[in-house]
Amino acid sequence: MFITGPRVVREITGEEISFEGLGGADVHSTISGVATVALESEAECFAAVRRLLSYLPSNNLGDPPTAEPLPPGDVRIEDVLPDDLRRGYDIHLIIDGIVDSGSLFELQPGFAPNVVVGFARMEGRSVGIVASQPNVMAGAMTVDSSDKVARFVRFCDAFNIPVVTLQDVPGYLPGVDQEHGGIIRHGAKVLYAYAEATVPKVTAILRKSYGGAFIALGSKHIGADAVFALPNAEIAVLGPEAAVDIIFRRDLQEDPERREDLIAQYRDQFATPYQAARYGYIDDVIEASEIRPRIINALTLLSNKRVRHHPPKRHGNMPV
Repeated sequence: MFITGPRVVREITGEEISFEGLGGADVHSTISGVATVALESEAECFAAVRRLLSYLPSNNLGDPPTAEPLPPGDVRIEDVLPDDLRRGYDIHLIIDGIVDSGSLFELQPGFAPNVVVGFARMEGRSVGIVASQPNVMAGAMTVDSSDKVARFVRFCDAFNIPVVTLQDVPGYLPGVDQEHGGIIRHGAKVLYAYAEATVPKVTAILRKSYGGAFIALGSKHIGADAVFALPNAEIAVLGPEAAVDIIFRRDLQEDPERREDLIAQYRDQFATPYQAARYGYIDDVIEASEIRPRIINALTLLSNKRVRHHPPKRHGNMPV
């Protein structure tokens, strides 16, 4: 399905391109984001559709179906998370250690892989997972990943599926391409989607949580019902290194040896999750082993959550 085919493209722009290169399955699922999942056969496609429907209610007024509760995968989350915040890791391992074993059904895995979205189950209940992927671009948010997250959160909200967010994000990716691509406009879609969603929203901050991405990805500021953070999490406008280089630029020009001490001081005083808890930005500081039970408990408490909009309105004005 092309708006224009290779022949039209060649006649108008002079570009030589094949049908597959212009708009094949790989292009739609990894570059343009048009296709949600690309599969090898019709049988696999039908199986994937059946699996997708198993997470969804029969209509927008119903509750999602439940399944037999299963234990999580055999993963110790504390063993997966590196102590060095600059080191990457595969967020799929964390997800496997939190959700019911084998229940993750990832959507758009090849498009904007710096964030992972998909359906899973926790104690048999359907949940939507939004998770930073530190193995790709350190998990930074981009134009494409913003669109990916915003649409998924709105999809969950349309079908009464709670949203569980796992944050390990250094912020929005800087650069000319991102700015010229409208990162502010696309990033605002994430804020709008989370703020508008009335389903239960629970967030766990695993390591980094910097800048506007901290606000956008399921923060208390835009309506999250519960936010937890691990003891080593850093919640700040900037990472300690970047913040010190900016705030103490003149001091460091005179005495560059102070940099490490200033970084440690900034980390202890400002980037700590206990400072965020003091201001009510998070509900509790928890250990890695507590993430699954605390999220499940929060979702249980929120299972009867209902939000009514007053005064009634037709719709908001989403930044598209």
